[in-house]
Amino acid sequence: MSNPTAEQTNEPEGGSWLSLVISSVLLLLCVVFGWLHHTSDGNQWALSYLLMKVCVISVAIWQVCDPFADAAQWVGQKFHLPGSVRGATLDAIASSMPELFSGIFFVVLAIAAVKSGSDPGTSVVEAGAEGFGSTIATCAGSAVYNMILIPAFCALVISWSRPERPTIDVEDEVISRDGVWFLCTQFLLILFLFQSQMMWWMGVVFLAIYAVYIFQLYYDAVVYRKRMAAMNDYFTQHGADLPVRDIMSAMKEQSIRVSAALVMKAQESFADGTDEDEEEQADSAGMFFGFIDVPLNGVSTVMVLTVSTLLAAAACYFLVEATIETAELLDVPAFFVAVILAAAASSVPDTFLAIAAARRGDDSGAVSNAFGSNIFDICICLSIPLLINSWLTGWEPVSLLQDGKPMEGLVGLRILLAVLTIVNLGIMWHNRQITRRKAWIMCGLYVVFVAYAVLGSLGIATF
Repeated sequence: MSNPTAEQTNEPEGGSWLSLVISSVLLLLCVVFGWLHHTSDGNQWALSYLLMKVCVISVAIWQVCDPFADAAQWVGQKFHLPGSVRGATLDAIASSMPELFSGIFFVVLAIAAVKSGSDPGTSVVEAGAEGFGSTIATCAGSAVYNMILIPAFCALVISWSRPERPTIDVEDEVISRDGVWFLCTQFLLILFLFQSQMMWWMGVVFLAIYAVYIFQLYYDAVVYRKRMAAMNDYFTQHGADLPVRDIMSAMKEQSIRVSAALVMKAQESFADGTDEDEEEQADSAGMFFGFIDVPLNGVSTVMVLTVSTLLAAAACYFLVEATIETAELLDVPAFFVAVILAAAASSVPDTFLAIAAARRGDDSGAVSNAFGSNIFDICICLSIPLLINSWLTGWEPVSLLQDGKPMEGLVGLRILLAVLTIVNLGIMWHNRQITRRKAWIMCGLYVVFVAYAVLGSLGIATF
């Protein structure tokens, strides 16, 4: 999940003019639609203005998370954290801050509206449940976006930009470890959502699960380093130009099991004189589309992390406001708007990080980033708003029922989460590749998800 350098992503040094121009056009359109909306009678320009506002907020979130990712990488390397652990913690925070802050604001603003008297007739507990419903929609929608669209976008970009290897090749470990962890957390979430209410201890369970996940990543990193060190010692004594099976047998005699793929990676690393587990120390944080570089040291890193966090929180506050305003304008439950609009807008950093990883040849990293972000979204971005909601409502459970029936849209979301997760993992598992054709199929799956939200908001899909 590390933030790539300009050289790695093939961006010209000095910043990306294309990104700046596109973002400027979006900002201009937002200003124009805003002016038309405020100067005309009626709300004919309101929806266009709100959609452009969300686009601009998405760009702001992307630009705020970029320097945070650089600073987080610097911290991880400074304290010699294994790359897998840093990716699941610091880098996951960098890319998933929008989901975390959005979930918190959905809960806090809903409860604040009741306490201020602007939402009469609604109790604090009911308001908290409604706000947390939007949090569930955002995290679940973001999980579907990350799981389906991010790998699909990566495959489509690679299919045209890398003709010599036009597919995303996924290592078995990515699916057997990250994919299985994501599947387990996803189904635990679905199990909780099938209850009539969610309680504070469920958030604690998710936090505990994430701690176990971090421990496994750390353990895997230690084992990986041990295997690489053993093979490097063997290559130093006997040379690296040996058949893969002979090296695997030699390692087995030392009670070290290695795969053929790992042996070939070690041979390539030894021949190049590089260390696969070491990354170049990040020395600056890129800002404003890469046009500004802030040198990183102890003081500047703390400032970048602090300012980026505050700006991300502010951007997510406006994102939540825009989501609620859009729901009120369309006269639909905020749940259906959040599951698409807020979820997609908050997933922008994950999208760019994954595409950058794929473009520099780290196919498995691009897919594991999406899985890691999803695990973080479910275990952290859902549990913390749940605990905050419980604290603000006197530790009352969050009801998932409305008028004795499941919250509108929740049943369909539970079914789609289960089905889409299984189908998408099956697509990735087939030949361990994502081709252009598979990418379009995955995009079609997301269209089904969007159609559910649209039909649900119109009252057609009532499940």
